[in-house]
Amino acid sequence: MNIYGLLGKDIGYSFSRNYFSDKFKKENLDYQYQNFDLKKIEELTDVIKNPNIKGMNVTIPYKEEVIAYLDNLDPIAKEIGAVNVVKFERNGNLKGYNSDHYGFSESLKPLLNENTKKALILGTGGASKAIAYSLKKLHIDYSFVSRNPDFQELSYLDLDEDIIRDFKLIINCTPLGTHPNTDRHPDIPYEYLGENHVLYDLIYNPEETTFMKKGKKKGATTSNGLNMLIQQAEKSWEIWNS
Repeated sequence: MNIYGLLGKDIGYSFSRNYFSDKFKKENLDYQYQNFDLKKIEELTDVIKNPNIKGMNVTIPYKEEVIAYLDNLDPIAKEIGAVNVVKFERNGNLKGYNSDHYGFSESLKPLLNENTKKALILGTGGASKAIAYSLKKLHIDYSFVSRNPDFQELSYLDLDEDIIRDFKLIINCTPLGTHPNTDRHPDIPYEYLGENHVLYDLIYNPEETTFMKKGKKKGATTSNGLNMLIQQAEKSWEIWNS
């Protein structure tokens, strides 16, 4: 039996497992999708010995750490510096890809307007790298916002009225607000948001995060990460079967 799965940590609930299990059932494929919930990345060495595994998705916190275990990287994944899809090739090699950038771009495009010239990326983890790559391809300038900024990044304390009014797209790449801690949210000055803002949250559970609710109150367009996940999942399937 062909096995696919999600590599991550503390992933009791998994969009990917539900999505692909349903897909396999609908398409009458005798395949299995499992969660590979590892406490540390070193445990991956034993997992990949299974000859039935044909592909993996990768989630927090292993999108960067997994690279050390791969034989090859797709050029886009190499440029991004993060992997969310691993293909187990016929020759036994493991090749890393990134479909996050595709899922994000395709789900973001319908939300954009003529005011969307600059974006704030909240968080600097593996997912944020794919977001930055997508924005560059869409010709949208961006700045990272971090709790521990380097000289090129903004601190949350830097976010004032001028910055918020200037950056009309704000993307939450942090886990703040994920179920069950749904009352949490990134610490930005929401009072300066307006109807030309777009707030995009990579979180999909809950369906509407506190970050999104606060934006909606100010008239902003909001989106969760569900459509991005669907788009990147289909791209993963395409990669595994190419």
